[in-house]
Amino acid sequence: MKQYFVKSVFGLFVCLLAFAGCKSKDAGETEQPAEVRVPVTVTTVTFEPLQQYIELNATSTFLQQNFVKSNLNGYIQKANIKFGDYVHRGQVLFVLKTKEAAAIGNSVNKLDSAFNFSGINSVRADASGYVMQVNHQAGDYVQDGEQLAVINDSKSFVFVMNVPYEYKPYISTGKQVQLTLPDGEKFWAVVKPSLPMMDSASQTQAVSLSVNAPHPIPMNLVAKVRIVKESKTAAQTLNKNAVLSDEMQTDFWVMKMINDSTAVKVPVKTGIESRDKVEIISPAFQPKDKILLTGNYGLEDTTKVIVQKDSL
Repeated sequence: MKQYFVKSVFGLFVCLLAFAGCKSKDAGETEQPAEVRVPVTVTTVTFEPLQQYIELNATSTFLQQNFVKSNLNGYIQKANIKFGDYVHRGQVLFVLKTKEAAAIGNSVNKLDSAFNFSGINSVRADASGYVMQVNHQAGDYVQDGEQLAVINDSKSFVFVMNVPYEYKPYISTGKQVQLTLPDGEKFWAVVKPSLPMMDSASQTQAVSLSVNAPHPIPMNLVAKVRIVKESKTAAQTLNKNAVLSDEMQTDFWVMKMINDSTAVKVPVKTGIESRDKVEIISPAFQPKDKILLTGNYGLEDTTKVIVQKDSL
């Protein structure tokens, strides 16, 4: 009986040791975490013409006005214009009658028809343009030299823009610039010689632009002027989303793929920016180099990524 009890205790002890060994082995075998990869899309550099622009506002106006004046003392017999009319050079605007002719009528002609006296005179337009002001109407008495109307000279129509002095190197006489009207219509304008005078408050210079528009443009219309600041015929460019920077925008970099699953940080020097493109001055990338386009924000140097299939 005693021998049986000892064998039972020994067997129980061996089982406890075996169980403890299994627990120790299970505790030592911890699961390795799965490798995390960031989903990204990639792009490549392109070589294309690139331009950097300056955009300023310009307002349409007429530089010259013609003041229509009376050439006698008398009455306006007929007024052939009204506000907003377009008149041509030489067109009769007003018909005037001297006060003497109005007083004596045709009495002189009745006495002697050879006199052919009427006392009527016509006032004609000196230039073509729009009637901006009418000061008198038929029946009014006017004196010699009195203003009858104001006509804007259509040949003096320009857009005027205020150019900061630092942009002067990009605005030269005879240069063509692009004008965009508020409705999206675009046409070209030519820079005219400007007065060498600056506005003391804004430190800008008024520059006029002559236009050859296919239709009349209203006065005081504000248009956008695009001026080429810098131009390159074959710049190395990337999409703006592919170029990252620090908070101060002093350091720039891209995330470049070095194999199928690893992206590294590559510092770059940027140049011209135009719409959604940025010029990469250095380093020189190969057309086959893959640069992260999306999913690149906040990635550390040498990051494991997974490239989406339809990213290129």
